[in-house]
Amino acid sequence: MYEFDVYALGNALVDREYHIDESLLTEVGLDKGRMSLIDAERRHQLLALLEARYPCLQQACGGSAANSIVAVAALGGRPFYACRVADDTLGDFYHRDLRAAGVAYRRLEQGVSGHTGTCLVLVTDDAERTMATHLGATADFAASDLDEAHLITSRWLYIEGYLASSTSARAAVARARDLAQAHDIPVALTFSDPAMTLHFRPALREMIGAGVDLLFCNEEEACLFSGASSLEGALPFLLALARRVVVTRGAQGALIVGGGSRLNIPAPRVQAIDSNGAGDAFAGAFLYGITHDFDPERAGQLAARVAAQVVSRYGPRLPLSDYAALLTP
Repeated sequence: MYEFDVYALGNALVDREYHIDESLLTEVGLDKGRMSLIDAERRHQLLALLEARYPCLQQACGGSAANSIVAVAALGGRPFYACRVADDTLGDFYHRDLRAAGVAYRRLEQGVSGHTGTCLVLVTDDAERTMATHLGATADFAASDLDEAHLITSRWLYIEGYLASSTSARAAVARARDLAQAHDIPVALTFSDPAMTLHFRPALREMIGAGVDLLFCNEEEACLFSGASSLEGALPFLLALARRVVVTRGAQGALIVGGGSRLNIPAPRVQAIDSNGAGDAFAGAFLYGITHDFDPERAGQLAARVAAQVVSRYGPRLPLSDYAALLTP
């Protein structure tokens, strides 16, 4: 009897989202469409600048894996999230938001000093998102933050690629993967962002280890990680590392390859406003599907519907009440 459908590991970040003029990215030296790691002083400077010029559109418990498992929960699944926040106001907010979304978690009995991580999400008129991330307490995510008893009673283990930037987090990933292997639990991993495949490729390769059962990435990440100039060139490399590869392609939909099949999943037509969280939403809905007896094509179609709705509004996810209607075409 499984206690949880998906057990996820990821960086716990409070997302603050702003709709900005593209010129601001040049002004502050951020690479458009990428995630940049910043220190506390840089975060303070950027936040002061943003607050002076733009309204904050919303604040939510975020991070790549968190966005995915909120989708799992909202669709009716049972997720658990292993993460690390500080014993501060934002940490309290983070756990309240997880609880409200129906996500189980473990909060350490002894408070964590420092500051809870934050991500400043900057959305331009073309719906592209650029992120400036201060890891804060989650930079020290470690094996001690795992709840091993819950992991070994889960259907799937899901690993966020952003964890590759931390030595202690990679050790936690290794421990979680060892437990999963020992209990025949399949493993899924997402690259999370092109910046991770560009700057942390060896660390990502370490987290993949001998291979994973399911790999999520977008087309740019697939090419950057493999070194190929095209998606077709990247696929053989990726399939040597994963039994099934799911590649999201924006308005072109998604490609699911593995298990002797190749599926093209069309994307519903919507007016894209904000791409933030689209890949996370796709992964979460896909994981819900495969843990609820959907075949890969049906899971991909559900994921495409959820992701399309996410990009049609601001923020990395939908109002919780909106997910259930997407379970049927």
